[in-house]
Amino acid sequence: MSAVIGDILPLAVGIAISPLPIIAAILLLLSPKAKGTSLGFLVGWVVGILAATIVFTLLASVLPGDDPDASKPVVGWIKIVLGVLLLLLALRNWRSRPKAGEEPELPKWMGAIDQLTGVRALGLGLLLSAVNPKNLLLAASAGLVIGSAGLGGGQATIVIAIFTVLAAISVAAPVIAYLAASERMAGPLESLRGWLVHNNATVMAALLLVLGVTVVGKGIGSF
Repeated sequence: MSAVIGDILPLAVGIAISPLPIIAAILLLLSPKAKGTSLGFLVGWVVGILAATIVFTLLASVLPGDDPDASKPVVGWIKIVLGVLLLLLALRNWRSRPKAGEEPELPKWMGAIDQLTGVRALGLGLLLSAVNPKNLLLAASAGLVIGSAGLGGGQATIVIAIFTVLAAISVAAPVIAYLAASERMAGPLESLRGWLVHNNATVMAALLLVLGVTVVGKGIGSF
Protein backbone atom coordinates (compact mmCIF):
# COMPACT_ATOMS: atom_id res chain seq x y z
CA MET A 1 0.00 0.00 0.00
CA SER A 2 2.88 2.37 0.76
CA ALA A 3 4.08 2.16 -2.85
CA VAL A 4 0.62 3.13 -4.10
CA ILE A 5 0.51 6.09 -1.70
CA GLY A 6 3.89 7.18 -3.01
CA ASP A 7 2.61 7.03 -6.58
CA ILE A 8 -0.54 9.08 -5.90
CA LEU A 9 1.13 11.80 -3.78
CA PRO A 10 2.36 13.90 -6.76
CA LEU A 11 -1.10 13.63 -8.34
CA ALA A 12 -2.76 14.86 -5.13
CA VAL A 13 -0.33 17.78 -5.00
CA GLY A 14 -1.20 18.52 -8.63
CA ILE A 15 -4.85 19.00 -7.68
CA ALA A 16 -3.99 20.88 -4.50
CA ILE A 17 -1.81 23.39 -6.35
CA SER A 18 -4.67 24.62 -8.52
CA PRO A 19 -4.70 28.43 -8.45
CA LEU A 20 -8.25 28.96 -9.75
CA PRO A 21 -10.06 27.00 -6.98
CA ILE A 22 -7.91 28.69 -4.36
CA ILE A 23 -8.69 32.10 -5.87
CA ALA A 24 -12.41 31.20 -5.92
CA ALA A 25 -12.26 30.15 -2.26
CA ILE A 26 -10.53 33.40 -1.31
CA LEU A 27 -13.07 35.50 -3.21
CA LEU A 28 -15.88 33.68 -1.40
CA LEU A 29 -14.16 34.29 1.93
CA LEU A 30 -13.97 38.01 1.16
CA SER A 31 -17.63 38.15 0.10
CA PRO A 32 -20.58 39.24 2.32
CA LYS A 33 -21.79 35.61 2.70
CA ALA A 34 -18.35 34.24 3.47
CA LYS A 35 -19.27 31.51 5.94
CA GLY A 36 -22.06 29.77 4.04
CA THR A 37 -20.59 30.06 0.56
CA SER A 38 -17.02 29.08 1.51
CA LEU A 39 -18.20 26.01 3.41
CA GLY A 40 -20.47 25.04 0.51
CA PHE A 41 -17.58 25.44 -1.93
CA LEU A 42 -15.31 23.33 0.29
CA VAL A 43 -17.89 20.54 0.53
CA GLY A 44 -18.35 20.55 -3.26
CA TRP A 45 -14.59 20.54 -3.80
CA VAL A 46 -14.05 17.53 -1.50
CA VAL A 47 -17.04 15.56 -2.82
CA GLY A 48 -15.99 16.16 -6.44
CA ILE A 49 -12.43 14.91 -5.85
CA LEU A 50 -13.68 11.91 -3.88
CA ALA A 51 -16.34 10.95 -6.42
CA ALA A 52 -14.01 11.21 -9.43
CA THR A 53 -11.31 9.18 -7.71
CA ILE A 54 -13.74 6.44 -6.66
CA VAL A 55 -15.24 6.18 -10.15
CA PHE A 56 -11.87 5.80 -11.85
CA THR A 57 -10.66 3.40 -9.16
CA LEU A 58 -13.66 1.16 -9.79
CA LEU A 59 -13.15 1.37 -13.56
CA ALA A 60 -9.46 0.53 -13.25
CA SER A 61 -10.18 -2.45 -11.00
CA VAL A 62 -12.10 -4.19 -13.81
CA LEU A 63 -9.54 -3.60 -16.54
CA PRO A 64 -8.07 -6.80 -18.03
CA GLY A 65 -4.81 -7.64 -16.35
CA ASP A 66 -2.62 -10.44 -15.13
CA ASP A 67 -1.27 -11.13 -11.69
CA PRO A 68 0.09 -8.11 -9.74
CA ASP A 69 3.70 -8.90 -10.72
CA ALA A 70 3.00 -9.19 -14.44
CA SER A 71 3.16 -6.51 -17.10
CA LYS A 72 -0.13 -4.68 -17.64
CA PRO A 73 -0.09 -3.21 -21.16
CA VAL A 74 -3.67 -1.89 -20.99
CA VAL A 75 -2.95 0.09 -17.84
CA GLY A 76 0.36 1.22 -19.32
CA TRP A 77 -1.25 2.61 -22.47
CA ILE A 78 -3.94 4.40 -20.46
CA LYS A 79 -1.28 6.03 -18.29
CA ILE A 80 0.63 7.14 -21.38
CA VAL A 81 -2.52 8.69 -22.87
CA LEU A 82 -3.32 10.49 -19.60
CA GLY A 83 0.26 11.72 -19.37
CA VAL A 84 0.20 13.07 -22.92
CA LEU A 85 -3.07 14.89 -22.20
CA LEU A 86 -1.48 16.47 -19.13
CA LEU A 87 1.46 17.60 -21.28
CA LEU A 88 -0.96 19.16 -23.78
CA LEU A 89 -2.66 21.03 -20.93
CA ALA A 90 0.78 22.20 -19.77
CA LEU A 91 1.46 23.59 -23.26
CA ARG A 92 -1.92 25.34 -23.34
CA ASN A 93 -1.32 26.95 -19.94
CA TRP A 94 2.17 28.07 -20.96
CA ARG A 95 0.86 29.71 -24.12
CA SER A 96 -1.95 31.45 -22.21
CA ARG A 97 0.34 33.04 -19.60
CA PRO A 98 0.20 36.87 -19.55
CA LYS A 99 3.05 38.76 -21.14
CA ALA A 100 5.21 41.16 -19.15
CA GLY A 101 3.13 44.11 -17.97
CA GLU A 102 -0.11 42.50 -19.14
CA GLU A 103 -2.96 42.11 -16.66
CA PRO A 104 -4.12 38.47 -16.48
CA GLU A 105 -7.71 37.79 -17.44
CA LEU A 106 -9.80 35.74 -15.01
CA PRO A 107 -12.90 33.71 -15.93
CA LYS A 108 -16.04 35.84 -16.20
CA TRP A 109 -17.86 33.82 -13.54
CA MET A 110 -15.44 35.09 -10.91
CA GLY A 111 -16.88 38.58 -11.34
CA ALA A 112 -20.20 37.41 -9.90
CA ILE A 113 -18.84 35.03 -7.30
CA ASP A 114 -19.88 37.26 -4.39
CA GLN A 115 -23.52 36.77 -5.44
CA LEU A 116 -23.46 32.99 -5.03
CA THR A 117 -25.57 31.17 -2.47
CA GLY A 118 -24.25 28.28 -0.42
CA VAL A 119 -25.87 25.72 -2.75
CA ARG A 120 -24.46 27.36 -5.89
CA ALA A 121 -21.04 27.57 -4.26
CA LEU A 122 -21.27 23.84 -3.60
CA GLY A 123 -22.06 23.28 -7.27
CA LEU A 124 -19.11 25.44 -8.27
CA GLY A 125 -16.84 23.36 -6.05
CA LEU A 126 -18.09 20.20 -7.74
CA LEU A 127 -17.49 21.64 -11.21
CA LEU A 128 -13.96 22.83 -10.45
CA SER A 129 -12.95 19.53 -8.84
CA ALA A 130 -14.71 16.81 -10.82
CA VAL A 131 -15.36 18.41 -14.22
CA ASN A 132 -12.27 20.58 -14.66
CA PRO A 133 -10.12 18.77 -17.30
CA LYS A 134 -6.86 19.04 -15.37
CA ASN A 135 -8.29 17.77 -12.10
CA LEU A 136 -10.26 15.07 -13.87
CA LEU A 137 -7.10 13.77 -15.57
CA LEU A 138 -5.22 13.75 -12.26
CA ALA A 139 -8.09 11.99 -10.46
CA ALA A 140 -8.25 9.49 -13.33
CA SER A 141 -4.51 8.87 -13.03
CA ALA A 142 -4.82 8.35 -9.27
CA GLY A 143 -7.81 6.05 -9.69
CA LEU A 144 -5.90 4.05 -12.28
CA VAL A 145 -2.99 3.61 -9.87
CA ILE A 146 -5.24 2.59 -6.98
CA GLY A 147 -7.59 0.36 -8.95
CA SER A 148 -4.83 -1.53 -10.75
CA ALA A 149 -2.72 -2.13 -7.63
CA GLY A 150 -4.68 -5.15 -6.42
CA LEU A 151 -5.43 -3.61 -3.02
CA GLY A 152 -8.16 -4.92 -0.74
CA GLY A 153 -11.27 -2.84 -0.14
CA GLY A 154 -10.02 -1.45 3.17
CA GLN A 155 -6.61 -0.50 1.83
CA ALA A 156 -8.08 1.14 -1.27
CA THR A 157 -10.44 3.16 0.94
CA ILE A 158 -7.53 4.41 3.04
CA VAL A 159 -5.50 5.39 -0.04
CA ILE A 160 -8.48 7.21 -1.59
CA ALA A 161 -9.06 9.05 1.70
CA ILE A 162 -5.40 10.12 1.86
CA PHE A 163 -5.50 11.28 -1.75
CA THR A 164 -8.71 13.28 -1.19
CA VAL A 165 -7.43 14.99 1.97
CA LEU A 166 -4.14 15.99 0.36
CA ALA A 167 -5.82 17.16 -2.85
CA ALA A 168 -8.37 19.26 -0.93
CA ILE A 169 -6.00 20.77 1.63
CA SER A 170 -5.20 23.92 -0.37
CA VAL A 171 -8.87 24.95 -0.38
CA ALA A 172 -9.64 23.63 3.11
CA ALA A 173 -6.73 25.46 4.77
CA PRO A 174 -7.72 29.06 3.90
CA VAL A 175 -11.40 28.35 4.61
CA ILE A 176 -10.68 26.91 8.05
CA ALA A 177 -8.10 29.59 8.85
CA TYR A 178 -10.44 32.41 7.82
CA LEU A 179 -13.40 31.05 9.77
CA ALA A 180 -11.16 30.71 12.83
CA ALA A 181 -9.64 34.20 12.59
CA SER A 182 -11.40 36.22 9.90
CA GLU A 183 -10.02 39.66 10.81
CA ARG A 184 -6.39 38.60 10.79
CA MET A 185 -6.65 36.51 7.63
CA ALA A 186 -8.26 39.09 5.32
CA GLY A 187 -4.99 40.86 4.43
CA PRO A 188 -2.87 37.72 3.80
CA LEU A 189 -5.65 36.14 1.75
CA GLU A 190 -5.92 39.21 -0.49
CA SER A 191 -2.14 39.17 -1.05
CA LEU A 192 -2.24 35.47 -1.87
CA ARG A 193 -5.09 36.04 -4.31
CA GLY A 194 -3.12 38.71 -6.16
CA TRP A 195 -0.06 36.48 -6.49
CA LEU A 196 -2.10 33.53 -7.73
CA VAL A 197 -3.92 35.66 -10.30
CA HIS A 198 -0.65 36.82 -11.86
CA ASN A 199 1.11 33.44 -11.74
CA ASN A 200 -1.76 31.02 -12.40
CA ALA A 201 -0.80 29.97 -15.94
CA THR A 202 2.93 29.67 -15.25
CA VAL A 203 2.47 27.62 -12.07
CA MET A 204 0.05 25.24 -13.76
CA ALA A 205 2.21 24.84 -16.87
CA ALA A 206 5.26 23.84 -14.82
CA LEU A 207 3.24 21.53 -12.58
CA LEU A 208 1.44 19.79 -15.45
CA LEU A 209 4.73 19.34 -17.30
CA VAL A 210 6.27 17.50 -14.36
CA LEU A 211 3.15 15.40 -13.72
CA GLY A 212 2.68 14.59 -17.41
CA VAL A 213 6.24 13.32 -17.75
CA THR A 214 5.83 11.32 -14.52
CA VAL A 215 2.59 9.66 -15.64
CA VAL A 216 4.03 8.83 -19.08
CA GLY A 217 7.08 7.34 -17.37
CA LYS A 218 4.87 5.20 -15.13
CA GLY A 219 2.98 4.05 -18.19
CA ILE A 220 6.16 3.02 -20.00
CA GLY A 221 7.26 1.20 -16.84
CA SER A 222 4.07 -0.89 -16.91
CA PHE A 223 5.20 -2.83 -20.00
